[in-house]
Amino acid sequence: MRFEVWAPRADRMTLHCAGVTSALERDPGRAGWWAGEAEAADGTRYGFAVDDGPVLPDPRSRRQPDGPDGESAVVDQGRYAWRADWPGRPLPGAVLYELHVGTYTPEGTLDAAAERLGHLAELGVTHVELMPLCPFPGRHGWGYEGVSLWAVHEPYGGPGALKRFVDRAHELGLGVVLDVVHNHLGPSGNHLPSFGPYFTDTHQTPWGSAVNLDAPGSDEVRAYLVGSALAWLRDYRLDGLRLDAVHALRDTRALHFLEELSAAVDALAGDLGRPLFLIAESDLNDPRLITSREEGGLGLHAQWNDDFHHALHTTLTGEAQGYYADFAHAPLTALCKTLTSGFFHNGTYSSFRERHHGRPLDRARISAQRLLGYTQTHDQIGNRAQGDRLSAALSPGLLACAAALALTAPFTPMLFMGEEWGASTPWQFFTDHTDPELAEAVRRGRRREFAAHGWAEEDVPDPQDPATRDRSCLDWSEPGSAPHARLLAWYRELIALRRSQADLSDPDLAAVRVAHDPTARWVAVRRGDVRIAVNLGKDPAAIPLGIRRVHVLAAWEPVEAPAADGVLNVPGESCVVLTQA
Repeated sequence: MRFEVWAPRADRMTLHCAGVTSALERDPGRAGWWAGEAEAADGTRYGFAVDDGPVLPDPRSRRQPDGPDGESAVVDQGRYAWRADWPGRPLPGAVLYELHVGTYTPEGTLDAAAERLGHLAELGVTHVELMPLCPFPGRHGWGYEGVSLWAVHEPYGGPGALKRFVDRAHELGLGVVLDVVHNHLGPSGNHLPSFGPYFTDTHQTPWGSAVNLDAPGSDEVRAYLVGSALAWLRDYRLDGLRLDAVHALRDTRALHFLEELSAAVDALAGDLGRPLFLIAESDLNDPRLITSREEGGLGLHAQWNDDFHHALHTTLTGEAQGYYADFAHAPLTALCKTLTSGFFHNGTYSSFRERHHGRPLDRARISAQRLLGYTQTHDQIGNRAQGDRLSAALSPGLLACAAALALTAPFTPMLFMGEEWGASTPWQFFTDHTDPELAEAVRRGRRREFAAHGWAEEDVPDPQDPATRDRSCLDWSEPGSAPHARLLAWYRELIALRRSQADLSDPDLAAVRVAHDPTARWVAVRRGDVRIAVNLGKDPAAIPLGIRRVHVLAAWEPVEAPAADGVLNVPGESCVVLTQA
């Protein structure tokens, strides 16, 4: 087997493979690369030593059986016999479901999660979006401190388990999306700097030195990241990738890394003959991100839209701290703006940032399906002091209203696991750092952060306490019991409506019509012939629809047909979806 590694600053490179040590030779055709051959097969352990230093894992390791600091293991990608003949499933028309493998089930493994995929098929979602799977120290964590960007966290089951999960999802008609982190690597178990200039002090990020996308040596670093992305899509038959915090990818080159990545993914889709897509997390509100490369954009296929979430969250809860302050002045107005314009901050002044922010979407060129809309995500729950979901503060009726607004919006909807039944379990921030100093630093930092917002130290869960992770696991006894079962049925009904009513799949933002009353707390949305009437107030609301003959498609509480004046009376904390008869 041929082994290769990029180490441009090394004077000597040594391969340690199955207990045998051999020197690598410089590759005359590629500057900075070393190569050699050794006897190896699937599962063979190996590592590299730079200038006679310690044996380190392969930067392109496909498997880390003993964690980020252990030796790598060879993976024969051709050994797995795929069952599903999968043509792919594109993003337009999708409903995504964000899932954290470590807490989706008490077992916290990919195989255990695969056994629960039938629930998602019955729910009606189209794609499962897995939170990061790259190896990290310890057993439990969110995954955003991962290293070894080509490998699967061993406690989740390793590469074999991921293939079994994807295969099972595809058998059920579900696409699979993976959250990948290119903007930083975990501080523990990160051995890339020993091999080459993977990071640069030219730029800084919230996590320290930036990944080297534009300094000397960046050609190979970019190729490393692009190669990793393509490997996930090719070797594991994934349907798309979610790119974490792309605003932290500092790149001053004329060809931005994201444009290079999107071109490579589109080319791979052509080679494989199935659709592939990239979804960005970005707080820039910059339409160029999701504008095609042909029109001068970066060519990503979609992005998360936090503005819709923030406006809806503030409307539902009344919270006004932090970035919610920008939306709290007139939350219903802000919500209506996002439903018709995509971004709330589209060149407007942001009091949170103390500057103007964003730019307008060209609604004639950019489909609303390129924006993901959601009521909850791992960030918006887990980054709260106690990881409390909306279900901890809102009535079932308001949860139903939130679902109606998100699942009938023009955006591509996304759910966070357990949301569909109003899970009572929190989703808290948890870690399992094996470095005691790092563990203590994270613990103190978390408590210090929330102390500044008025939280008592003892009320902030200890991330290192195993009970914090255990509390965050879904309780699978809930979906079949009250009041969760009713909400779950409502989610299923709304998702089915989105699939059956063509007007709800119309991606034209300019065609959306919205009316609202901030005092009575109602909002009415028109999507072609479909109307969505939502009453967030406690008292019944008279909502002028302007039509008399209607057919109710779905209602949280029973409603009567509109009166002669076209006014619909909607019970408090309730909602209805109807169409013109």
